[in-house]
Amino acid sequence: MQFSILIPTFNNLEYLKLLLYSIKKNSSFNHEIILFINDGSDGTLDYIKKKRIKFCHSKKNIGLCSSINLAAKKATKDFYLYAHDDMYFCPKWDYILSKEVLALKNKKFYLSGTMIEPKSGHIRFNFGETAKTFNEKKFLFKYDKLRFYDHQGTHFAPHLVSSKIWKSVKGFSEEFNPGDGSDPDFNMKLWNSGVRIFKGIDKFRVYHFSSVTTRKKKNFINNRGDKTFLKKWGISIKFFKKYYLKSKSKYNGPLTEPEKNLKFLIELLICKIKKITL
Repeated sequence: MQFSILIPTFNNLEYLKLLLYSIKKNSSFNHEIILFINDGSDGTLDYIKKKRIKFCHSKKNIGLCSSINLAAKKATKDFYLYAHDDMYFCPKWDYILSKEVLALKNKKFYLSGTMIEPKSGHIRFNFGETAKTFNEKKFLFKYDKLRFYDHQGTHFAPHLVSSKIWKSVKGFSEEFNPGDGSDPDFNMKLWNSGVRIFKGIDKFRVYHFSSVTTRKKKNFINNRGDKTFLKKWGISIKFFKKYYLKSKSKYNGPLTEPEKNLKFLIELLICKIKKITL
């Protein structure tokens, strides 16, 4: 099964090379890779041209959400996989993901991976904090021996959705540029369109260098994704993850509507009050 892999990047060539290397080395299928290059003056633009990888380009940083949406317009496959430019994909990641897709009865799903990170992530284990210090040999020996589980309510990259679902919700919401809060907003749009399978797959693993690009301070000027989410949906990201997505719990099937008990109603009221005071 082939995917369209959408990757926004912003002057992060050292990590991007590692990501592309891992996809080439560890994939079972030949996927369509589409990059959106913001700026690219660090050598990214020239490198991608030489590699003849499909790409879009902006001379200035237009933000993660707009980047992904424009890259998606060039996609030709039935499923879109969104990835960060500072990840390393594990062996057979796509075979594992393809099996999961084929086992599902419909295309209303949001599937994502399990992130191994040096300081946080689903699994915390340090195989290197930079592309230069990444210990690939140690990682490949140990990554599948670290214990975790299929988890509920995921909203992290890398994630896979069908092209049909992506187009029905019109991709990422660009009011969340440069990107903070865009993932849970995307999940909320999926929820409202009837998606109830939000599954993080244990065996679909990536090593993540903890959002190297988005930690660059100039990416976050004039952006408070938590406030934008609250204004738009009337609830906080934390509330959505807790009561709707049931994030971090073990996966036990499609989600259901949240139980509207006293605790739910009190926390919902707090959200409404916070929205009024914004």
